[in-house]
Amino acid sequence: MRLLIINPNTSKGATARIKEAADGVAYPGDEFTTLCPAFGPELIVTQADADHASIAVVETVKAYDAPCDGIILASFGNTGAEAVQLLRPDIPVVGIAAAAFSIAQALGGPFGIVTFGPSLVPALKAKAEEAGLGSKLLATLAVNTTDFGDPGTVQTRYMDEMGELCREMHQRGARCVVMGGGPLAGLASKLAPNSPVPLIDGTQGAINILRTLVAHRVVENDL
Repeated sequence: MRLLIINPNTSKGATARIKEAADGVAYPGDEFTTLCPAFGPELIVTQADADHASIAVVETVKAYDAPCDGIILASFGNTGAEAVQLLRPDIPVVGIAAAAFSIAQALGGPFGIVTFGPSLVPALKAKAEEAGLGSKLLATLAVNTTDFGDPGTVQTRYMDEMGELCREMHQRGARCVVMGGGPLAGLASKLAPNSPVPLIDGTQGAINILRTLVAHRVVENDL
């Protein structure tokens, strides 16, 4: 399976985290290309950031000319998803929020979101509501900091705090926890040994969903 995985922000550190998480669930023969745009915000926080990043994502897709079976947009805004799908109607396009919420819905029951800063909370809650899961969202908990620094290092700097927030979600009654934000790619597997509930990684979830969609397309083409 050949995938183009785009980190819609320009943080090379976060892009490296996303690549590591993707490679961690690769099968033999898979070819994953993980890129970030040449321009745009280093971290997507505001709607203006998202609008700028969407333009950058589309330009990144236009510039990519290698064979591709699917595209993953590794930000929780599913940044640029509609425009990219219009640009590439021949292949599936999946955003990591859409993937994460579909997994939470499949697991059933109430769920929570854990992220790395209070300023991200409104957008994450809005995405859950957009996915039709607002009534099942117990809470969106964030590390109490405004010091994001390098987005590629937030998961290492605040790993203990986010692990504690995941345990708090369990105490509140969550059946699972979504790790909220592209820079948190790969963190779920690191926290999982000490978590009493499943932790959902949107990047890895999107890869598994695309694996099913791509296999289905291959079968359809063979019929």
